[in-house]
Amino acid sequence: MNAQPDLLMPTQADLSRAEFAEIADIMQVEARIHMPPHKITLVQSRLARRVRRLNLTTWRSYIDQVRSDEGERGEMVIALTTNHTHFFRESHHYDDLSRRLLPRFREAGREAIRIWSAGCSTGEEVYSAAMTLLGDDKASAGWVRNADVKLLATDISTPVVERTRAAVYSHEAVEAVPARQRSAWTVPHGADEVRIADLPRSLVTAQVLNLFGDWPMQRKFDVIFCRNVMIYFDDEAKSDLTTRFAEVLKPGGTLYIGHSERLVGPDRTRFRTAGQTIYTLDHGAP
Repeated sequence: MNAQPDLLMPTQADLSRAEFAEIADIMQVEARIHMPPHKITLVQSRLARRVRRLNLTTWRSYIDQVRSDEGERGEMVIALTTNHTHFFRESHHYDDLSRRLLPRFREAGREAIRIWSAGCSTGEEVYSAAMTLLGDDKASAGWVRNADVKLLATDISTPVVERTRAAVYSHEAVEAVPARQRSAWTVPHGADEVRIADLPRSLVTAQVLNLFGDWPMQRKFDVIFCRNVMIYFDDEAKSDLTTRFAEVLKPGGTLYIGHSERLVGPDRTRFRTAGQTIYTLDHGAP
């Protein structure tokens, strides 16, 4: 007797264009993430595991559950969010932070210094910034101990925020950290991993945040890193985000974006170019 195949299991049945369009609409509403039609294969491959875990047999039943279950909508957003980063990625931004901004921060005394990694993924970006502020050794970090310096790391994905909080990385991952900073600011963790040292970890707070939801932050920022995030949004969402960043940056504050990104919308004129994908908020901006 021949075994019957699993009928319409999502690993075998293709996601239809109409079903993909529904998923794309949900992603737009939940996270403002734009999913063009050519992403259909990627969406199917990333969501197949969720569908199997839920013991569903059709894409239709999965979409119905996503629509009715807020928790599953969140899981879908996480599954379809790309989290790829590495330490000191686009290193010219950290060079700029060190050369142009760090001297100013050192002279700020007890004035609050706030840096935001918006779309932090697994934390490599925010810890690269922290290590840049701390310098090559513990002596160079003395100014931070007597200053009011805090770094915020946020992402829409709970699992990657938890990894940022844990601050544990493979030996291969930290090879991108300059040798002296790696020696000063990482410590062994088990047999095969390292952990970011206590001082840089103490500067960082990691939280789950939707960039298009409420922003509860009380102070304005000196620096915002939002790199390789806006590439997933359409122009309307990019414009909204540009406006919101302008509202929470201090006058003269710095915004770093990804190498393939650009500022769009009417509030882009509030920014001045300060280098490759480096922008400062006009001092005259309200």
